[in-house]
Amino acid sequence: MSTHHGVLSHQNLLKLLSGITAGGMELYAPRKTGQKVFFDHITDVREIAFDPLPTTESPKALLFPRVERLLSFARDGESMRVDDRCADLMPRRVLFGTRPCDAVALQRLAEFFADGIEDMFVGKRREQLVVISLSCAVADADCFCTSAGSGPGDGTGSDILLTASGGERYDMEVLTDRGREVLATFAGLWDEGSPADTSGYLAVVEPLPALAGFGAKLAGAFASTVWKDASLRCLGCGACAYVCPLCSCFDIEDEGTPSKGSRLRCWDSCGFSLFTLHTSGHNPRPTQTERWRQRVMHKFSYMPARFGHAGCVGCGRCSRACPADMNLREQITMLDAGIALQSAP
Repeated sequence: MSTHHGVLSHQNLLKLLSGITAGGMELYAPRKTGQKVFFDHITDVREIAFDPLPTTESPKALLFPRVERLLSFARDGESMRVDDRCADLMPRRVLFGTRPCDAVALQRLAEFFADGIEDMFVGKRREQLVVISLSCAVADADCFCTSAGSGPGDGTGSDILLTASGGERYDMEVLTDRGREVLATFAGLWDEGSPADTSGYLAVVEPLPALAGFGAKLAGAFASTVWKDASLRCLGCGACAYVCPLCSCFDIEDEGTPSKGSRLRCWDSCGFSLFTLHTSGHNPRPTQTERWRQRVMHKFSYMPARFGHAGCVGCGRCSRACPADMNLREQITMLDAGIALQSAP
């Protein structure tokens, strides 16, 4: 589908979002809680935070919830009744205020769960989700989206992309049929327009040179000694995985009583010491060195080899959230230099 362009005022944007909630669709958008900003269910558009940087957590829970009931079971006389959750009951939702890195991540996450046997729950949620993103006008020292296959004005994964262009106005790109369908209900709130040059309104993101060819270097560095020094500060807390828009590790647990219960899918992390612990007591990744290596290899070697892109979009959340200040930009640069040094003749 061809891209449709227009110009939308901030006041009319709020009217559009109010109309979405009034029309029965669920609206999720950034909301400020204390000093942090989280994606939340919004019923009053005055609660939306238009902060310039990505939210504290990513919006991946809208596709892949922290805890999700897959089925319930109950004893019915001498038999056991199992009730599967129906993916067709997923509600229609609009996600507003994602940054381009998050929209790219949502698309990659959906592709990951569609690989092989498709996950019906994630797939249906993506089908029912309309993503309205805001281009980035600022970036901080933790951002490196331009080196991770995205950019501050990238429309990939978005249904509608808005770029603030001064004077409380947005240049609007309608990128998909989902976006066109939503806007059709609110005709008259924007002016038709030709494609505008918005490059002057976009953030300048410092490149991360070490990422160039990083995956190929990692492929031969599994047994390298660089991992020990790199992992010394890692606490195994999982904060990086929980704020990451692309981490997809999960655990399946049954909870309840002998007569009834539920099967739950819960977020997990390869950084946790129990993640690979066998029933026998053996753990193939017994220390944080092996676990940190797995995280980096998965994102920058295994994922590119399997899907053609990294398991990272350079949003910088892991660096901001890490209590031990394991800045990912610094880690990648250090690992790249260490691997190159050990590979030198």
